[in-house]
Amino acid sequence: MTTTRTQVAIVGAGPSGLLLGALLHKAGIDAVIVEARSPEYVLGRIRAGVLEQVTVDLLDEAGVGTRMHQEGLVHGGFELAFGGARHRIDMKTLTGGKQVMVYGQTEVTRDLMAARATSGARTVYDAADVALHDFDSDHPRVTYSKDGASHELVCDFIAGCDGYHGVSRASVPAVAIRTYEKIYPFGWLGVLSDTPPVSHELIYSNHERGFALCSMRSMTRSRHYVQCSLDDHVEQWSDDAFWDELRRRLDPEAAEALVTGPSIEKSIAPLRSFVAEPMRFGRLCLAGDAAHIVPPTGAKGLNLAASDVGYLSSSIIDWYRGDQHSIDTYSERCLRRVWRAERFSWWFTSLMHKFPETGEFGQKMQAAELDYLVNSNAASTAMAENYVGLPMMAAG
Repeated sequence: MTTTRTQVAIVGAGPSGLLLGALLHKAGIDAVIVEARSPEYVLGRIRAGVLEQVTVDLLDEAGVGTRMHQEGLVHGGFELAFGGARHRIDMKTLTGGKQVMVYGQTEVTRDLMAARATSGARTVYDAADVALHDFDSDHPRVTYSKDGASHELVCDFIAGCDGYHGVSRASVPAVAIRTYEKIYPFGWLGVLSDTPPVSHELIYSNHERGFALCSMRSMTRSRHYVQCSLDDHVEQWSDDAFWDELRRRLDPEAAEALVTGPSIEKSIAPLRSFVAEPMRFGRLCLAGDAAHIVPPTGAKGLNLAASDVGYLSSSIIDWYRGDQHSIDTYSERCLRRVWRAERFSWWFTSLMHKFPETGEFGQKMQAAELDYLVNSNAASTAMAENYVGLPMMAAG
C-alpha cells in the first residue's frame, strides 16, 4: 500500500468538494480530492442553476467567478403563476438590492475542475473501494484502490462531500447520527432544450393539473419541469407530450410564448427533504448532500452545499492558525442555516404542488395563500428574503 500525507482529504469531486479544495488551496492548505467516478460522469450530472449571493461570493473568493459573471444571468425577481395570471416577486426591491445568479451547476463544476487542474492540486478520479478510518482520532485516514493498487491518505481532517449515497455519512456509527426525512408523493420531469426561455425570469406555476417551472441556463438554453407521478418513466414522455403538458399548466401569455424543440436531456427526479445531525464526527465533517437534501423548489441544494463549504473552509483555516473554536461550532452553524432552508423549501413545495390527498380544500388553501403572498408586502418580503438566501452565521 502506498501512503501519502496531506492536510485535508476531501471525499467527492462534485461542486462542494471542488469548491472546498479551491478555498483551502488559496489559503495554502494541502488537500487531496478522492472521487469514485470519472470526470466525465461528474460533469454529466444535470442539476440546479440558481445561485444565491453567498454562493457567488464564495466562487469569487475561490477565484473561479470570471466566466460566471460573463455568462451568468442576474435576476432581480421571479414570477408566481396561478389562476391564469402571473405575479412578480421583486426580490431586489424587497431585500434592499439582493439578487440571484442563473448559472448552471454543470458550468460551476467545469470552472472549478479547470481551476484545480491549473493549480496542480491533486484529484484522484475513478477511485474504488473508498473507505474512511480513525476519524475519531487525531490521525484519520482514507484508503482507496486505483488501477489495481492500494493507497492510503493520512490527514488531519476528512471532508465528506460525496453526496447522499456516498461512503462518508455511511461510515458514521448509527448511534452517533440522527436522520430526519420526508418523501414527497411526486417527482419532477425535467427537460433541457436549446430553446429561448419563456420569460427573462423564472416562472413557478401552481395549476390544478400540477406544478410547473420554466427556468433557463442561458438566453438560448431552457430547463423546464412538470410535476409527475412517481410511477412515471421517462420513456412514457415523448417531447411533444411534455411540451403539451407544460403549455397546459402555464398562463395564456406564457403558453403562447413557449418555444419548443427537441430535448437534450430528460429525466425524472423524486423529491425528498433529508437532514442528518450532527455534521461533524471528530475529524470527519460532512458537507452538502452528504448531510442534507432539499426538494428543488427554490433551488437551495447547491447553495446549501456552498454555505457548508464556506463554514468548513474558514473553520479549517482557523484551526491551522491555532483557533479550534470555529471547527467546534461548524455543525451548529451549518444546521441552523440548513433547517431554515429546509423549512423554506418544504413550504414552497407545499404551496406550489398538487397533493391529491388534500383535495379541493387543499387547492383552495393554496390559492388563498398565494393571493395573500402577492398582495402583502410583508409576505412578499419574507418570500424574497428566503429566495435570495439567508445570511451566514459567524462563529461565536
